[in-house]
Amino acid sequence: MGLLPANKPKKTVDTPRNFFIWGQTMHGKSYLASEFPNPVIFNTDGNADQIETPSVDLKNERDPKTGQIKFSVIDQLNELIKELETTDHGFETVVIDVIDDVVTLIEQAICEEHEVQYIGDIPYGKGFGIFKSIFTALVVKLKALPMNVIYISRYATVTENNVEKPVPSLSVKHLNTVNGNCDMNILCQKIGKNYIRRVVDRRKAYQREWIEDERILAILDTVIGAFDKPTQTSKEEAKKIVEDLEKAEEHSVSANTQEQPKEPPKPRSATPRPPRIR
Repeated sequence: MGLLPANKPKKTVDTPRNFFIWGQTMHGKSYLASEFPNPVIFNTDGNADQIETPSVDLKNERDPKTGQIKFSVIDQLNELIKELETTDHGFETVVIDVIDDVVTLIEQAICEEHEVQYIGDIPYGKGFGIFKSIFTALVVKLKALPMNVIYISRYATVTENNVEKPVPSLSVKHLNTVNGNCDMNILCQKIGKNYIRRVVDRRKAYQREWIEDERILAILDTVIGAFDKPTQTSKEEAKKIVEDLEKAEEHSVSANTQEQPKEPPKPRSATPRPPRIR
C-alpha cells in the first residue's frame, strides 16, 4: 500500500470546529464560548475558582523562595494537551481565554530562560524564532484534537482613512497564525441592551444542511452571517476594485515621496582662476 490517497473525491468535514471569538470586555465572548458542548476553559485571569465551567488557570508557576519560573505556561499547555489527547476526560470543547495573555506568558518564559528583558534582546533574532516555533506548535496541536477549539481575544481599534475600525487586540502576526487554523472569526458586540454576534471571516461558505452536529448548528443560528451566501463579483466590478486599489497605492506612494524633505543645494566651491599669461 502506497502513501498516496485513492484517486477519487473524498467526503469533506463541513462542521466548523475551530473558532476565533473577539470583542470588548463584557460583550458576550466567554458566554458564547460556554454554550459549546462540554467545555473546559484554559483561562489567564486567575479566576478558575469563580467559574462554574471546569477550568484551569494558565500561568508561569514560580518558586516561592527564588521567584524564578519552575513550571512555565509552555510546559503546562503541553501537559494539558497531552491529557486531552490520551485520557477519557469527557470534554468536547477547549477554550483559550484569552489568547493575548498566552502570548505574553510564553514571551515571559522565554525571556527569563535567556535572562533578557525583551525577546528581541536574544541575539540574532533567535528569540522571535523560538517564540514562533512554540506558538505555531501550540496552535497546530490544538487543531489536531478531536474537539472544538475556541480562541478568545480582546478588542482594539485602528484608524484607516480617518475612520476608526475595530480589530482584535491580538497582534497581526499572531492573529494570522491562529486565524489560519480557524474556521470562523466571530465578533461579539453589545449594542444597547442587545448582544450581537456576527461572522467577520470564515473558511467556507457554510450551509445549514452541511452541519452534522445539531448543537453546533443551534449556536451558529444565533450568529449573523454564519450561513450567508457569498456574493458573486462580476468581472466589471472586480476590474473597478483593482483600479481603485492601484490608484490608492499610487496616491500613497506619491504622498510619501512629497513628504520626504529635500536636501538643500550644496554651495559651489569658489575655484580660483589661473593667472592670465601675457
